[in-house]
Amino acid sequence: MAALMIQGCGSDVGKSVLVAGLCRLFANRGLRVAPFKPQNMSNNAAVTADGGEIGRAQALQALACRVPPTVDMNPVLLKPQSDTGAQVVVRGKAVGTFEAAAYQARKGAWLEVVLDSFARLEAAHDLVLVEGAGSPAETNLRAGDIANMGFARAAGVPVVLVGDIDRGHVIAALVGAHAVLDPDDAAMIKGFLINKFRGDPALFDAGRAEIVARTGWRDYGMAPWLAAARRLPAEDALVFDPSTGAKTKIAVPLLSRIANFDDLDPLRAEPQVDLVFVPPGTALPGDADLVILPGTKSTLADLAFLRAQGWDIDLAAHVRRGGRVLGICGGFQMLGRAVADPLGLEGPAGSAPGLGLLDIETVLAGDKVLAPTAGRLTGGARFEGYEIHLGRTSGPGLARPFLVGDDGAPGGAVSADGAIAGAYVHGLFNTGEARAALLAQLGAASQGGDHGAAVDAALDELALALGQAFDIEALAAIAGLRP
Repeated sequence: MAALMIQGCGSDVGKSVLVAGLCRLFANRGLRVAPFKPQNMSNNAAVTADGGEIGRAQALQALACRVPPTVDMNPVLLKPQSDTGAQVVVRGKAVGTFEAAAYQARKGAWLEVVLDSFARLEAAHDLVLVEGAGSPAETNLRAGDIANMGFARAAGVPVVLVGDIDRGHVIAALVGAHAVLDPDDAAMIKGFLINKFRGDPALFDAGRAEIVARTGWRDYGMAPWLAAARRLPAEDALVFDPSTGAKTKIAVPLLSRIANFDDLDPLRAEPQVDLVFVPPGTALPGDADLVILPGTKSTLADLAFLRAQGWDIDLAAHVRRGGRVLGICGGFQMLGRAVADPLGLEGPAGSAPGLGLLDIETVLAGDKVLAPTAGRLTGGARFEGYEIHLGRTSGPGLARPFLVGDDGAPGGAVSADGAIAGAYVHGLFNTGEARAALLAQLGAASQGGDHGAAVDAALDELALALGQAFDIEALAAIAGLRP
């Protein structure tokens, strides 16, 4: 079987997007392709067909391959819960919460799990495209590494290193990586790619030649700034757009542990919607039609964070003015009377009063819910999404559900006046029918269409651009694909 690993000179150099584009390119050639990331760190997760969770980037890459996502595609997922600690998910299931130093000390123990998952994918596919994490030049993290060269050498997978020219100093980044890497690690790197170039590519010909001369690595091409990437879900970094001035304004407070924020991508694409992310230290806009409280990896911590910003006061004023509020997952939990975490599942054990906008309360206990879901909003519009949460919610407010699943089970809650609503379902805005119904409540018309179709078209556009920018045949050859 064939495999190729895309590593980078740092985080956010475009590895996830390039792997997604290459997945679609080779899938379009009729190959059975699978993505793989040994270790990921993200609070944006997806539910898999086999009942686990993986990083959202690998779910997108699976979509690019036109295969269902599985836990083998991202066997180790770190979900940050504090500045120094993260929940560790192994093959789709949480195994505990670890401080950074403790995780670094034992991460090598999961190498066998990583290699087993990779072997299963490799046996079932013609090509596995592997994404690294961060940079292999972070040599202080090399001991016990399972994300970059530790995996590449253990699995015998050739590596191509990506440099991001949009950041500047790309020559130094690539040449510097060559200088600090262990010689045996450096030997795994077969060449490099340049990403995010703007302007006339000929202007960097001399720079590319210098990288070759200083490293001995082969130049496999340079990708332009890819407009199609803007239409794909972002895994780690929110995109802050300037205000569009559209009539309907939706405000989203930027919680410290915000999770699954790609829920909001379909709204960002709507011409009649001005989607505003509100950073810490900034008041919620007084002219917002809707405030969305998004998902969070740590509900109690972000409830305290919300209050520290004064957003609870802003939200109360928004409601008094007749504004609407929608809570998604952790945001739904915050809208209730109280939230309790007696076992310390998301941080220190404790409890806190909620915002009191829905007559519900939540206790974080029991197994994490990981499931796709579909049904209809109480107004009749069709939705499809997924649930990924801890906690059980109860209270009289649930007697007025926000939605009903295909199994007939009610979900979420709506206030008596209809202005406040919430549910555990992620992806509510992806389905055109549900998005149109929710925007109609704000007096806005939707452009229609399921968001998934737009993402799929962007993947095809991305594959076409990479096919023109990179030496695909040479990449296929080092991966081990036979002509």
